[in-house]
Amino acid sequence: MSSDPVNHPAHYTQGIECIEYIESHGMSFSEGNIIKYVTRCRLKGTPLEDLRKARWHIDRLIAQVEKKQADQ
Repeated sequence: MSSDPVNHPAHYTQGIECIEYIESHGMSFSEGNIIKYVTRCRLKGTPLEDLRKARWHIDRLIAQVEKKQADQ
């Protein structure tokens, strides 16, 4: 697959595209973003920023699970 900066940027097309994996596993928005940011962190030139974004989504998921458990 050739690089297309809109539809298939180079950092999206290292093997399977993240969106294909995320959709095939029925992940939530935050779960998908964790996969996306961790998978591509080394490919965009902003690894620390992308890892912090992944951590933000992980913290959000933890809070959601904790709230769900507390409500049960």
